[in-house]
Amino acid sequence: MTTRTDHTPARIPARVSAPPAVRLSGARLAYGPRVLWDSLDLDIAPGELLALLGPNGSGKTSLLRVLLGLQPLSAGSVAIRGQPVRRGNRTVGYIPQQRALDPTLTLRGRDLVGLGLDGHRWGFGLPSARRRARVLEALDAVGARHYADAPVGLLSGGEQQRLRVAQALVGDPDVLLCDEPLLSLDLAYQQLVSELIDARRRTAHTAVLFVTHDINPVLPAVDRVLYLVDGSFRIGTPDEVMNSATLSQLYGTDVEVIKVRGRLLVIGTPGNPHQ
Repeated sequence: MTTRTDHTPARIPARVSAPPAVRLSGARLAYGPRVLWDSLDLDIAPGELLALLGPNGSGKTSLLRVLLGLQPLSAGSVAIRGQPVRRGNRTVGYIPQQRALDPTLTLRGRDLVGLGLDGHRWGFGLPSARRRARVLEALDAVGARHYADAPVGLLSGGEQQRLRVAQALVGDPDVLLCDEPLLSLDLAYQQLVSELIDARRRTAHTAVLFVTHDINPVLPAVDRVLYLVDGSFRIGTPDEVMNSATLSQLYGTDVEVIKVRGRLLVIGTPGNPHQ
Protein backbone atom coordinates (compact mmCIF):
# COMPACT_ATOMS: atom_id res chain seq x y z
CA MET A 1 0.00 0.00 0.00
CA THR A 2 1.35 3.41 -0.96
CA THR A 3 1.73 5.82 1.93
CA ARG A 4 2.15 9.55 1.61
CA THR A 5 3.69 11.73 4.26
CA ASP A 6 3.85 15.51 3.95
CA HIS A 7 6.59 17.02 6.10
CA THR A 8 8.06 20.49 5.98
CA PRO A 9 11.79 20.15 5.27
CA ALA A 10 13.90 20.47 8.37
CA ARG A 11 16.51 22.80 6.91
CA ILE A 12 15.43 24.92 3.96
CA PRO A 13 18.18 27.55 3.61
CA ALA A 14 15.99 30.54 2.82
CA ARG A 15 12.94 31.81 0.92
CA VAL A 16 10.75 29.14 2.48
CA SER A 17 7.65 31.07 1.38
CA ALA A 18 8.62 30.86 -2.29
CA PRO A 19 6.51 28.68 -4.61
CA PRO A 20 7.78 25.13 -4.98
CA ALA A 21 10.59 24.59 -7.43
CA VAL A 22 9.09 21.18 -8.25
CA ARG A 23 5.51 20.02 -7.74
CA LEU A 24 4.13 16.54 -8.36
CA SER A 25 0.40 16.08 -7.80
CA GLY A 26 -1.27 12.68 -7.88
CA ALA A 27 1.65 11.46 -9.98
CA ARG A 28 1.60 7.92 -11.30
CA LEU A 29 4.13 6.14 -13.49
CA ALA A 30 3.45 2.68 -14.81
CA TYR A 31 4.77 0.49 -17.59
CA GLY A 32 1.86 -1.74 -18.49
CA PRO A 33 0.75 -3.57 -15.34
CA ARG A 34 3.93 -2.61 -13.45
CA VAL A 35 3.42 0.47 -11.27
CA LEU A 36 6.58 2.27 -10.17
CA TRP A 37 4.73 4.78 -8.02
CA ASP A 38 1.22 6.15 -7.67
CA SER A 39 -0.55 9.03 -5.90
CA LEU A 40 2.76 10.82 -5.39
CA ASP A 41 2.24 14.33 -4.03
CA LEU A 42 5.51 16.15 -3.55
CA ASP A 43 6.57 19.79 -3.33
CA ILE A 44 10.29 20.55 -3.36
CA ALA A 45 11.18 24.02 -2.14
CA PRO A 46 13.91 26.28 -3.56
CA GLY A 47 17.15 25.39 -1.81
CA GLU A 48 15.92 22.00 -0.59
CA LEU A 49 17.99 18.85 -1.08
CA LEU A 50 15.86 15.73 -1.47
CA ALA A 51 17.60 12.35 -1.50
CA LEU A 52 15.88 9.84 -3.78
CA LEU A 53 16.50 6.29 -2.54
CA GLY A 54 15.37 2.76 -3.28
CA PRO A 55 16.47 -0.48 -4.91
CA ASN A 56 17.22 -0.85 -8.61
CA GLY A 57 14.08 -0.67 -10.73
CA SER A 58 12.06 1.30 -8.17
CA GLY A 59 11.69 4.34 -10.44
CA LYS A 60 14.36 6.75 -9.22
CA THR A 61 15.90 7.51 -12.62
CA SER A 62 12.43 7.39 -14.18
CA LEU A 63 11.39 10.24 -11.91
CA LEU A 64 14.34 12.29 -13.14
CA ARG A 65 13.31 11.50 -16.73
CA VAL A 66 9.83 12.81 -15.96
CA LEU A 67 11.31 16.08 -14.69
CA LEU A 68 13.56 16.31 -17.75
CA GLY A 69 10.53 16.02 -20.01
CA LEU A 70 11.69 12.70 -21.41
CA GLN A 71 9.02 10.48 -19.84
CA PRO A 72 5.32 11.39 -19.54
CA LEU A 73 3.40 10.54 -16.40
CA SER A 74 0.75 7.85 -16.58
CA ALA A 75 -1.51 10.08 -14.46
CA GLY A 76 -1.32 13.24 -12.40
CA SER A 77 0.66 16.39 -13.07
CA VAL A 78 4.18 17.73 -12.72
CA ALA A 79 5.44 21.30 -12.85
CA ILE A 80 8.75 23.12 -12.48
CA ARG A 81 8.42 26.65 -11.15
CA GLY A 82 4.73 26.48 -11.92
CA GLN A 83 5.24 25.57 -15.57
CA PRO A 84 4.71 22.20 -17.31
CA VAL A 85 7.89 20.20 -17.79
CA ARG A 86 9.50 20.19 -21.22
CA ARG A 87 12.63 18.93 -22.89
CA GLY A 88 15.58 21.29 -22.96
CA ASN A 89 14.34 23.39 -20.05
CA ARG A 90 17.19 25.80 -19.28
CA THR A 91 16.06 26.11 -15.66
CA VAL A 92 16.91 22.43 -15.05
CA GLY A 93 20.47 21.16 -14.65
CA TYR A 94 21.35 17.48 -14.89
CA ILE A 95 24.34 15.51 -13.61
CA PRO A 96 24.37 12.00 -15.10
CA GLN A 97 25.93 8.92 -13.63
CA GLN A 98 29.71 8.95 -13.71
CA ARG A 99 30.97 6.99 -16.71
CA ALA A 100 34.52 7.01 -18.02
CA LEU A 101 34.83 8.87 -21.30
CA ASP A 102 36.68 7.54 -24.32
CA PRO A 103 40.42 8.22 -23.81
CA THR A 104 40.65 9.32 -27.46
CA LEU A 105 38.00 12.02 -26.98
CA THR A 106 39.67 15.35 -27.75
CA LEU A 107 36.86 17.58 -26.44
CA ARG A 108 38.38 20.04 -23.98
CA GLY A 109 37.12 20.52 -20.44
CA ARG A 110 35.85 24.02 -21.21
CA ASP A 111 34.00 22.70 -24.28
CA LEU A 112 32.20 20.06 -22.21
CA VAL A 113 31.11 22.68 -19.69
CA GLY A 114 30.00 25.01 -22.49
CA LEU A 115 27.53 22.42 -23.70
CA GLY A 116 25.52 23.26 -20.59
CA LEU A 117 24.88 26.69 -22.11
CA ASP A 118 24.15 25.85 -25.73
CA GLY A 119 24.33 22.09 -26.19
CA HIS A 120 20.53 21.98 -26.56
CA ARG A 121 20.80 23.97 -29.80
CA TRP A 122 21.63 22.70 -33.24
CA GLY A 123 25.38 23.14 -33.39
CA PHE A 124 27.35 25.42 -31.09
CA GLY A 125 26.46 28.95 -30.15
CA LEU A 126 28.66 31.76 -31.40
CA PRO A 127 31.72 32.44 -29.21
CA SER A 128 31.31 35.48 -27.00
CA ALA A 129 33.03 37.14 -24.08
CA ARG A 130 29.96 36.50 -21.92
CA ARG A 131 29.90 32.81 -22.79
CA ARG A 132 33.61 32.42 -22.06
CA ALA A 133 33.21 34.24 -18.75
CA ARG A 134 30.34 32.02 -17.62
CA VAL A 135 32.24 28.86 -18.53
CA LEU A 136 35.29 30.04 -16.59
CA GLU A 137 33.12 30.95 -13.59
CA ALA A 138 31.63 27.45 -13.61
CA LEU A 139 35.10 25.88 -13.89
CA ASP A 140 36.33 27.99 -10.98
CA ALA A 141 33.31 27.00 -8.89
CA VAL A 142 34.33 23.33 -9.08
CA GLY A 143 38.09 23.93 -8.97
CA ALA A 144 38.65 22.73 -12.53
CA ARG A 145 40.12 25.73 -14.36
CA HIS A 146 43.62 24.25 -14.39
CA TYR A 147 42.48 21.48 -16.73
CA ALA A 148 40.03 23.55 -18.76
CA ASP A 149 42.06 22.94 -21.93
CA ALA A 150 42.85 19.28 -21.28
CA PRO A 151 41.17 16.57 -23.40
CA VAL A 152 38.40 15.21 -21.19
CA GLY A 153 39.14 11.63 -22.21
CA LEU A 154 42.51 11.83 -20.47
CA LEU A 155 41.15 13.12 -17.16
CA SER A 156 40.45 10.96 -14.12
CA GLY A 157 36.90 9.93 -13.24
CA GLY A 158 36.76 12.47 -10.44
CA GLU A 159 38.01 15.27 -12.70
CA GLN A 160 35.45 14.35 -15.34
CA GLN A 161 32.70 14.41 -12.74
CA ARG A 162 33.76 17.89 -11.59
CA LEU A 163 33.29 19.02 -15.19
CA ARG A 164 29.84 17.41 -15.31
CA VAL A 165 28.88 19.36 -12.19
CA ALA A 166 30.15 22.56 -13.81
CA GLN A 167 28.23 21.72 -16.99
CA ALA A 168 25.02 21.28 -15.00
CA LEU A 169 25.51 24.56 -13.11
CA VAL A 170 26.77 26.85 -15.88
CA GLY A 171 23.22 27.58 -17.01
CA ASP A 172 22.29 28.80 -13.49
CA PRO A 173 19.50 26.23 -13.00
CA ASP A 174 16.66 26.51 -10.50
CA VAL A 175 16.46 22.72 -10.23
CA LEU A 176 19.42 20.33 -10.22
CA LEU A 177 18.84 16.64 -10.96
CA CYS A 178 21.66 14.32 -9.88
CA ASP A 179 21.60 10.70 -11.03
CA GLU A 180 24.06 8.72 -8.91
CA PRO A 181 26.69 11.48 -9.21
CA LEU A 182 28.99 9.72 -6.72
CA LEU A 183 28.98 6.33 -8.41
CA SER A 184 32.49 4.86 -8.93
CA LEU A 185 34.16 7.83 -7.20
CA ASP A 186 36.56 7.32 -4.32
CA LEU A 187 35.68 8.72 -0.89
CA ALA A 188 37.60 11.95 -1.37
CA TYR A 189 35.85 12.75 -4.65
CA GLN A 190 32.48 11.70 -3.21
CA GLN A 191 32.93 14.28 -0.48
CA LEU A 192 34.09 16.91 -2.94
CA VAL A 193 31.16 16.46 -5.33
CA SER A 194 28.68 16.36 -2.43
CA GLU A 195 30.10 19.60 -1.04
CA LEU A 196 29.95 21.30 -4.45
CA ILE A 197 26.28 20.42 -4.85
CA ASP A 198 25.44 21.41 -1.28
CA ALA A 199 27.22 24.75 -1.67
CA ARG A 200 25.28 25.48 -4.85
CA ARG A 201 21.86 24.90 -3.34
CA ARG A 202 22.71 26.98 -0.26
CA THR A 203 24.11 29.98 -2.15
CA ALA A 204 21.75 29.99 -5.16
CA HIS A 205 18.64 28.36 -3.59
CA THR A 206 18.71 25.63 -6.20
CA ALA A 207 16.39 22.71 -5.48
CA VAL A 208 18.28 19.41 -5.69
CA LEU A 209 17.02 15.87 -6.33
CA PHE A 210 19.87 13.53 -5.50
CA VAL A 211 19.55 9.90 -6.59
CA THR A 212 21.88 7.62 -4.68
CA HIS A 213 22.24 4.06 -3.41
CA ASP A 214 24.31 5.24 -0.45
CA ILE A 215 22.96 8.20 1.48
CA ASN A 216 25.97 8.46 3.79
CA PRO A 217 28.23 10.75 1.70
CA VAL A 218 25.45 13.33 1.34
CA LEU A 219 23.54 12.66 4.59
CA PRO A 220 24.63 15.87 6.39
CA ALA A 221 23.10 17.95 3.57
CA VAL A 222 19.82 16.05 3.14
CA ASP A 223 16.60 17.84 4.10
CA ARG A 224 14.17 15.08 3.15
CA VAL A 225 14.16 11.58 1.70
CA LEU A 226 11.84 10.05 -0.89
CA TYR A 227 12.23 6.28 -0.58
CA LEU A 228 10.71 4.13 -3.35
CA VAL A 229 10.14 0.37 -3.02
CA ASP A 230 7.92 -1.84 -5.21
CA GLY A 231 5.30 0.81 -5.92
CA SER A 232 5.24 2.18 -2.38
CA PHE A 233 7.06 5.18 -0.97
CA ARG A 234 7.74 7.25 2.10
CA ILE A 235 8.60 10.94 2.31
CA GLY A 236 10.12 12.60 5.35
CA THR A 237 13.28 13.73 7.06
CA PRO A 238 16.17 11.23 7.19
CA ASP A 239 15.26 10.33 10.78
CA GLU A 240 11.62 9.78 9.85
CA VAL A 241 12.36 7.52 6.88
CA MET A 242 15.73 5.89 7.58
CA ASN A 243 14.71 3.84 10.57
CA SER A 244 14.00 0.16 11.19
CA ALA A 245 10.22 0.46 11.50
CA THR A 246 9.68 2.48 8.32
CA LEU A 247 12.00 0.46 6.09
CA SER A 248 10.68 -2.83 7.46
CA GLN A 249 7.17 -1.74 6.50
CA LEU A 250 8.29 -0.61 3.04
CA TYR A 251 10.19 -3.80 2.24
CA GLY A 252 7.72 -6.13 3.95
CA THR A 253 10.52 -7.82 5.83
CA ASP A 254 12.66 -7.18 8.89
CA VAL A 255 15.14 -4.38 8.24
CA GLU A 256 17.49 -3.00 10.85
CA VAL A 257 18.95 0.50 10.66
CA ILE A 258 21.98 1.22 12.82
CA LYS A 259 23.71 4.58 13.13
CA VAL A 260 27.44 4.31 13.75
CA ARG A 261 29.66 7.41 13.89
CA GLY A 262 27.23 9.38 11.78
CA ARG A 263 26.83 6.65 9.15
CA LEU A 264 23.72 4.60 8.52
CA LEU A 265 24.00 0.83 8.19
CA VAL A 266 20.91 -0.81 6.72
CA ILE A 267 20.77 -4.56 7.27
CA GLY A 268 18.23 -6.85 5.71
CA THR A 269 17.38 -5.10 2.42
CA PRO A 270 18.31 -6.72 -0.89
CA GLY A 271 21.90 -5.78 -1.59
CA ASN A 272 22.19 -3.70 1.60
CA PRO A 273 22.37 -0.52 -0.52
CA HIS A 274 23.16 1.89 2.32
CA GLN A 275 26.06 0.18 4.04
